[in-house]
Amino acid sequence: MRLGVTLPQFRDEAEPALAVARRAEAAGIDGVFVFDHLWPLHRPESPALHSLTLLGALTAETSHVTLATFVARVSLMPDAVLVHTLHSLRRMLDGRRFIAGLGTGDRNNRDENLAYGVGFPPADARARQLVDCCRRLRELGVPTWVGGDSDRARRIAAQEADGWNGWGISADVFASLAAELPTEVTWGGQVLIGRTAAEAEEKLARHGPRPGLVHGTVDDLSRHFLALKEAGASWVVCSPLDIGTDDGAVDLLVDALP
Repeated sequence: MRLGVTLPQFRDEAEPALAVARRAEAAGIDGVFVFDHLWPLHRPESPALHSLTLLGALTAETSHVTLATFVARVSLMPDAVLVHTLHSLRRMLDGRRFIAGLGTGDRNNRDENLAYGVGFPPADARARQLVDCCRRLRELGVPTWVGGDSDRARRIAAQEADGWNGWGISADVFASLAAELPTEVTWGGQVLIGRTAAEAEEKLARHGPRPGLVHGTVDDLSRHFLALKEAGASWVVCSPLDIGTDDGAVDLLVDALP
């Protein structure tokens, strides 16, 4: 099972994200994953680094770690432009170490689309766009994942993609959903880990709880990883709440991997 980490993207400048990517690669983490948001969820007053531009920079800043969109949302740009951009990133990496994670977005992303004047098509239309992008990318040899916990997202993943990602769900729920899929299955979610229980509690008090947050010690995260591995997960992609503020956040993930 491989380990991925997301970056501190909701900043005014790129260097913290680039620094975490370099640190992750040096620590032996397998993948660096980039969110596709125009601002943090429901916080339009806050900044966000543009996902595809950041990935372009990461092609030069890293040498062997896998890079991935997590996930690129259809409807923010025309399908052909999105496919061309993701294929170009794959080519910049010599046809290797790139995964195109794709998704439709949901009602929580609607305000981002509308604020930028690109519209937010109905769910059926976005699903058709997702299928179209997956097919085009796979024809070009770009590995694809579909992210999303709905029945429709899992069906598209099974029929049109190389893998599925379940976000923010428990290991038990992941196992039940993954068992239904014939494709690669991967997990992603927010984590907040301390070396000790006291450190973990202090971090929780500082950062606050989140729905589906995996919180506790390195041993707690290790047990979570093991359950996901037993459920068939080929990747676990962690989004630490303290990434970019705690220099040890990356090392804690590595230490927890079974």
